[in-house]
Amino acid sequence: MDIKHTNRLLHETSPYLLQHSRNPVDWYPWGEEALKRAKQEDKPILLSIGYSACHWCHVMEHESFENESIARVMNENFVCIKVDREERPDLDHIYQRVVQILGGQGGWPLTVFLTPDQEPFWGGTYFPPEDSRGRPGFPRVLRAIADHYRKERSKVLRTATEIKSALDRVGDLGVTGQVKGDLSLVSKAAEKLMAGYEPVHGGFGTQPKFPNAKSLELLLRHYARTGDSAWLKPVTHTLRCMAEGGIYDQVGGGFHRYSVDDRWLVPHFEKMLYDNAFLSKILLETYQATSDQLFARIARETLDYVLREMTHPEGGFYSTQDADSEGEEGKFFVWTPGEVFEVVGDRAGAFLCDYCDVTGRGNFEHGKSILHVNRPVRDLAFEREVSEEEVKAIIAESKRKLFETREGRIKPFRDEKILTDWNGMMISSLALAAQVLKDEGYRSAARAAADFLLGHLCQGGLLLHTWKEGQSKLNGYLDDYAFLTQGLLDLYETTFDATYLTSAIRLTDTMVSEFWDTEEGGFFFTGLRHEKLVHRPKQLYDHSTPSGQSVAVFNLVRLYWLTGKEDYRDKAEKVFDLLADSMEQNPFGFTNLLCALDFHLSPPATIVLAGFASPAKDGFPPAEENMLAQIHSRYVPNKLVAAVPSGNDLSLPLFAGKTSVGGKPTAYLCRNFTCTSPVTDPEELGRELDR
Repeated sequence: MDIKHTNRLLHETSPYLLQHSRNPVDWYPWGEEALKRAKQEDKPILLSIGYSACHWCHVMEHESFENESIARVMNENFVCIKVDREERPDLDHIYQRVVQILGGQGGWPLTVFLTPDQEPFWGGTYFPPEDSRGRPGFPRVLRAIADHYRKERSKVLRTATEIKSALDRVGDLGVTGQVKGDLSLVSKAAEKLMAGYEPVHGGFGTQPKFPNAKSLELLLRHYARTGDSAWLKPVTHTLRCMAEGGIYDQVGGGFHRYSVDDRWLVPHFEKMLYDNAFLSKILLETYQATSDQLFARIARETLDYVLREMTHPEGGFYSTQDADSEGEEGKFFVWTPGEVFEVVGDRAGAFLCDYCDVTGRGNFEHGKSILHVNRPVRDLAFEREVSEEEVKAIIAESKRKLFETREGRIKPFRDEKILTDWNGMMISSLALAAQVLKDEGYRSAARAAADFLLGHLCQGGLLLHTWKEGQSKLNGYLDDYAFLTQGLLDLYETTFDATYLTSAIRLTDTMVSEFWDTEEGGFFFTGLRHEKLVHRPKQLYDHSTPSGQSVAVFNLVRLYWLTGKEDYRDKAEKVFDLLADSMEQNPFGFTNLLCALDFHLSPPATIVLAGFASPAKDGFPPAEENMLAQIHSRYVPNKLVAAVPSGNDLSLPLFAGKTSVGGKPTAYLCRNFTCTSPVTDPEELGRELDR
């Protein structure tokens, strides 16, 4: 081993940090050793933040961090710290905000310069290795920053103080408004979302296009309340366009991160666990609302991709797959006509190439093609004088053969760290899939993941954030508590295993004690036991995932209706009031909180089941399945489902007096803690739900 080309990252578990462990840069992980050295030597800190699936992070590494002359400038003038933003979203939140305060757009790789006291004074994102297209080269930036720090210290410290003040103001909400008792705020938000809808290709805005699953959910909820199909059309149209586009992996299932164009054709090819969790969920909900089998199929293929490619043998889910393979973005996923014909034969190849737009010219780089649905099956069948069923069979069999062949290619790198919050997201989606698709495999997978997290990432009643190769570490963030609690609540409604509900209640109480702002209200992103940083952030807006703030509030509202504990409701209402004006002004940034508000202001249908047991390995008994089918086949977004436990292990007022009638599975439909007479006929329950 060449010591010259190793650094302290060699001892980390993060795949992203390990990728940089043989750079000539003298990288440190974030920690006491690096921060102490910066103070002792009075050197500024060069903080570089990225993640393993980030294409431009790899580019900057190859161009600059592997360059010995650039590394020499870094090592001589700075204490260099490399951070995986998926491990340390707290640092990423703070320093992304810094770059935005300085007038930049943020993004990855993030490059920020700090004083030895962690106070930022300048930053940006990607820098080329030399001056290019109006962007300064990284060596010139490094020398200028080092010179500025040495010669103009007072200016550096003044700038750092100003940035610190701006950071503190970001979290200063004050009393900003008050949510009315009606749904006008939610309705106005839906109207604003609709105004941003792009009716040709679906989605919101122009290129690049991101999935925005929670915006679609808000429109779907509005459709459920109003019954007006005008609110449903943007949801079905967008999901259909995405499912037929290149953003969806037509061969192996699962969604890529986003589309660089407005047609959903050319994706950024990385696959993130969270995107596939949220998109499979909105697909399942849309299937409930429409009974359109397309949405069920794409949801199933997406979840099957996760179970096949992204699942640890013990049950947790991996984080990401890269966009690149063999140093080339998208290489694993694209095809030429010759490759297709070689795999499936001339006749089937002609069908597939026509259907999926695989041409000699290509629709991507180097004459390669991204598979997408180029034309309807019926048109292809009519033109070639065969039945639609035959075309569908040819396409399906051809995709199967392409998948088998593709498995022999060099796969994109997979980041195998297991994150608590992202796993919570996937547990929720699998739980819903078990309900809607009646698939015991999804229920088992959700159980296995939940048990893995509770066993490996919950220690002393507190959550940890990340696990890899037997090592759990880093204090849990708000998102970890919020998303895992949500997953446990959803899993409880799928299994009626009281362990998951009691765990959700326990984690929520811990979350409140660790993260709640007792002065202003709302939740901090980091807990009381977290290390002291330059700023204690609150994440208010949804980003690529819903904010932990909104998910925590949603959990509080759900738990209020399950437990009757008024403190849960009061804290949720405090956050709604704090962010009322923000929700009204910028609904795109608060779609999940608006969904929570919709739930809060429309008292949910709480369905209490008696005479139910947790499902056996092969599912519930037929009588219970018939009752559940009525519940899960309908899109009723504001509902809760609970089952009276057979033992005394869970005592809630909601269960008082609820017993089975005549030994049959029995349902009580409750609103505002008032329940109907017991129902034992599944069809009657369905009619009650429809009303």
